[in-house]
Amino acid sequence: MATGREAGEPAMAEEERDWADLTPVCLAEAFSRLGPEDLWRGAMACCRAWREAARSRPALFAALDLEPAFDAVGADAAEWWTPAFQRRVDAMLRSAASLAAGELREVRVRHCSDDALAFAAKSSPQLSILSIQSSPSVTDRSMLTVASCCPILTELDISYCYEVSYKSLEVIGQSCPNLVVLKRSIFNWLDSSEHVRTVPAEYLRACPQDGDREAIAISRSMPKLKQLVLRFAKLSGVGLNSIAEGCKELEVLDLFGCANLTSRGIEQAAANLKNLEMLVKPNFYIPRSAFHMERKRRI
Repeated sequence: MATGREAGEPAMAEEERDWADLTPVCLAEAFSRLGPEDLWRGAMACCRAWREAARSRPALFAALDLEPAFDAVGADAAEWWTPAFQRRVDAMLRSAASLAAGELREVRVRHCSDDALAFAAKSSPQLSILSIQSSPSVTDRSMLTVASCCPILTELDISYCYEVSYKSLEVIGQSCPNLVVLKRSIFNWLDSSEHVRTVPAEYLRACPQDGDREAIAISRSMPKLKQLVLRFAKLSGVGLNSIAEGCKELEVLDLFGCANLTSRGIEQAAANLKNLEMLVKPNFYIPRSAFHMERKRRI
């Protein structure tokens, strides 16, 4: 005579859970363990009750981190540089800022627009981490809004944002005194072959040329920086010395690809940074012919 469930027999009905019986509080607690994609495309898209349960807890939207999704692709995709893709990112950024109800603390996106960034900044006084790399539509206009609305910013990544100038760096530094991480890299201008099939050619040609001016702005307005990433930046020894004099607390300095610098200049600057723990030097084995060709084009 059978006594209980035999091996391989389905579980009894009484062991099954009915998610419809969960209270909004329990649902929100369960949603807090989901990643952004599962929360947005899964739980919130399931039904009205689940969507309302998520909306009831703004803390669920305190961080919008799309970097894992971008990193999963492994490299830039041509689709990301289209207006349609920018609209998708903008929609998520605006929604996150609205749903967070002032509690948005971390934003890591790419290819957002000026308007969407300004909207998020105005709605997010608690924002402390902002990464918007590869956002060609972002300009000084929205960055000034970030500076005025997000005073507790501690980390900023504006790499590959070519419409953002030294003026934004000055205002951000003056308005956000707790900034400790700045990433301001540009695309490899010595050899852009890895980007030509994805990044628009006109954008690659618009590479910022005022590396020293940006470096001076950083040195004068961001004295508490601990990590500074300037990959392929077009700064010279003048700009580097300014950073060494104004950013005494630097612990990490990444100068990979900064072909306008010399080994001697880097060593002199590093000697003035007593807290420096990690220094990434330019690859001086980059063919100098490429560097000289770039100089001739500028002349």
